[in-house]
Amino acid sequence: MTSTSRTLFAVSEIELIYRNKLKPEDRLKIQDATTAYEILMTVWDLNKIELVEQFYVMMLDRNNACIGVSNVATGGVTSCIVDPRIVFGIALKSRATGLILAHNHPSGNLVPSNADKQLTHKLREGGKLLDISVLDHLIISGKDYSSFANMGYMPS
Repeated sequence: MTSTSRTLFAVSEIELIYRNKLKPEDRLKIQDATTAYEILMTVWDLNKIELVEQFYVMMLDRNNACIGVSNVATGGVTSCIVDPRIVFGIALKSRATGLILAHNHPSGNLVPSNADKQLTHKLREGGKLLDISVLDHLIISGKDYSSFANMGYMPS
């Protein structure tokens, strides 16, 4: 094979590695939005919660136990760009079967915007293709939260 043909056929090998530090029996089970909020508050950057919008994803296993939480995006004062490919890349790598979405409104207003509802719908539809359920979307502040599921925005 010539060096030119070797270059034409050069490819990068991709390897996925999965290690979870917690045993399945030690993972916290998410029973409601309050439990999800309490976990999120332990990992959220509280120095930024009233400054910029941030978007996190909580990955759940088949028993609704928390596999982990990932900060997916950080934006500005009034918005945050969330790339569904990043959300589902993390979900797939962590072997999640369920997701809880969460973002903050630096203003403290816990009412979902139209953009929040559209993003949730888009991610729910993407999840259906991958058999990953988007179970809820929380809007949080340092003192409280609102839940799309509790407000009836997460139809079956």
